[in-house]
Amino acid sequence: MNLQLKRLSASTIRADVLSGITVALALIPEAIAFSIIAGVDPMVGLYASFSMAVIIAIVGGRPAMISAATGAMALLMVNLVKDHGLEYLFAATVLTGILQYGLGLLRVGRFITFVPHSVLTGFVNALAILIFMAQLSHFVGQGWMMYALVALTLAIIYILPRFTKAVPSALVAIIVVSILVITMKLNVNTVGDMGNISSALPIFHIPQVLFSWDTLVIIFPYSLSLAFVGILESLLTASIIDEMTDTDSNKNKEVKGQGIANVVTGFFGGMAGCAMIGQSVINVKSGGRTRISTFVAGAFLLFLILVLGDIVKQIPMAALVGVMFMVSIGTFDWSSVTGLNKLPRADAFVMIVTVATVVATHDLSKGVLAGVLLSALFFAWKIARLTNQAHTDNGSKVYRVTGQLFFGTVSHFQKEFTYTNDPEVIVIDLSASHVWDQSAVNAISKVIMKYKQLDKQVHIKGLNEESRLLIEKMGTSVPQGH
Repeated sequence: MNLQLKRLSASTIRADVLSGITVALALIPEAIAFSIIAGVDPMVGLYASFSMAVIIAIVGGRPAMISAATGAMALLMVNLVKDHGLEYLFAATVLTGILQYGLGLLRVGRFITFVPHSVLTGFVNALAILIFMAQLSHFVGQGWMMYALVALTLAIIYILPRFTKAVPSALVAIIVVSILVITMKLNVNTVGDMGNISSALPIFHIPQVLFSWDTLVIIFPYSLSLAFVGILESLLTASIIDEMTDTDSNKNKEVKGQGIANVVTGFFGGMAGCAMIGQSVINVKSGGRTRISTFVAGAFLLFLILVLGDIVKQIPMAALVGVMFMVSIGTFDWSSVTGLNKLPRADAFVMIVTVATVVATHDLSKGVLAGVLLSALFFAWKIARLTNQAHTDNGSKVYRVTGQLFFGTVSHFQKEFTYTNDPEVIVIDLSASHVWDQSAVNAISKVIMKYKQLDKQVHIKGLNEESRLLIEKMGTSVPQGH
């Protein structure tokens, strides 16, 4: 009860509202940029950001996390829009949501636990680098004034908190720099230069496509890719926000929430979206902690579009670039660089490969996949260490196997026995081992068969319960000793 009161306190609500407003302002240029990447009207990205944020605030599993149109998702839509048009994108967005909801019912959220910390660190660092690199295009063709305004923005962001934290410093920086540019009529790029913002409400719209098998064949591959990338990015972002806020989240609920949000978004003229780590970091660093901040971000974004569109168009890009630089600096895990020499070599290599892959391909999913596969290989290599120590006991030969018996170790296991030179009775002690798969069971059977062909007796001892049940399930007869 006390926790609920704390969450609903006036100071918490005020912090959530202000952080939501800050996020809404930062969402506009990114939503427009991602729309341009996908080859659609800027309003498609803006509507998606509004819809995703509001819906996920209600049905999501990670409070304070921001979902909207994202670059990772936009890149997957390019060919669909180019080859088949906007209506197919809306249909694909709806199908993406349906697939995500189904995967949520299958509880795929638990698989995020299989992403190693080194991959998560690489993901965060790569995203920070991409956010930084994405801002550099805004400096092209600009004079010293752009650099000065960005520097002013950063100065306000980092200095103001030393005096007061009543208002998010990023929000103050955007307001101050915007007033300065508008009153002094400075000639710098503004939000309005990025694309047209029309003051119109999103309306319910059924995608104008033929509901047929052919249509499904066209959109399903795109929807499947969007569903998996959206889930991956959302779950990774949720894990990062969990760490930042020292709280837990419901990953399966978040997956289903992403599905519901995308279904609604597709029916209201938006493109598929997912969680945004950059905006989520802004929200948390600005004081956002509950669902209110996420809801305000979406609702205020729509308010900006409908009511303050003319003012929003005058916001200088320098202010928003400065905010995103702050996000980039704050997101990057600097300790992973300063302490790189303290990390195990395998973990350091996995982190570097993850970062390099993401930065090179601009595809977060490829980087994470590369990191996870590499981590799996290193893990398999570590556990594939098998020792087989032999000694004699009352005229019999005892082999004590230490390590894991699975497909990666069975070849070495079979070579450790001196079949022809061993005595009449052989004991294989598996008390320090575990039988994992069919390959291991077959390997044990082959060893026993070779000894039988030499008229020698083999006894297996020390099998744990799981190993014994696996062997029995496969119908393999193993003589057991004591």
